[in-house]
Amino acid sequence: MLKALIKSMRPRQWTKNAFVLAAIVFDRQLEHPTALIRSIAGVILFCLLSGCVYLINDIMDVEADRQHPFKRERPIASGQLPIRVAIIAAVVILAVTFPIAYYLSADFALIALAYLLTNLAYSKWLKHVPLLDVLILASFYVMRVAAGVSLIHVERFSPWLYVVTTLLALYIGFGKRRAELTLLEDNAYNHRRVLGGYTIPFLDQLITIVSGTTIVSYSLYTFSAPNVPANHTMMLTIPFVLYGIFRYLYLIQVKCMGGAPEELLLRDRALQISIALWGLSVLLVFYLFPS
Repeated sequence: MLKALIKSMRPRQWTKNAFVLAAIVFDRQLEHPTALIRSIAGVILFCLLSGCVYLINDIMDVEADRQHPFKRERPIASGQLPIRVAIIAAVVILAVTFPIAYYLSADFALIALAYLLTNLAYSKWLKHVPLLDVLILASFYVMRVAAGVSLIHVERFSPWLYVVTTLLALYIGFGKRRAELTLLEDNAYNHRRVLGGYTIPFLDQLITIVSGTTIVSYSLYTFSAPNVPANHTMMLTIPFVLYGIFRYLYLIQVKCMGGAPEELLLRDRALQISIALWGLSVLLVFYLFPS
């Protein structure tokens, strides 16, 4: 049962909580021990909180999940994890998470609460509204970034990163909807009602728009943000972003993948290498060769 509980909390999706570290990395505070410890604690708390959200989502979506070709194997939908146990676990996690969050920062606790309440509203109502559903999903990434900012004394963090995060999250979200439509075909509406408001051509247009604006926004950040090196070396990270965006597009449109973006991140070697090289180049530019 413990194994089923952990599986229901979706550890593979906790990679999204790395966005909490954006503030400390891009504000050049990785070398500050206190800020680093607080940021890591924030990541852990968001992992617990997001795991709790997945438990709640699975409880609310249990009937729909049982109609899905893959989600019906989830512990709650398959009966491996009793709903009563899942509810108790969610309550305990929340009872532990929020006092610690408040101890770290009152603002962090408020953002965490907003994240939880928005998730609940999404699970109950907002996920059924086309376009708004993906916008809400994108807001969760932005909340993670804001949570990281609330944990440290920000000196040079650029607002451009909120824009880039929003656009990148929209790109991933629309790609996920496209993959779901491709996978489920005629049964798409029965599994997720909001899919009735999308078509493949419509999603392809949205993906084109947000992918292009993501590239432009990140490029503008690399030479116009107040905290990047004056010699414009941050622009050297652009090719890795380009390849990552193009690779994801290739996977969802050519390979018909992307229904679970976190699975792509953990399985696609080319995407992993692109992200790793981007991260390494950012660290080199900010911390080893700043100017």
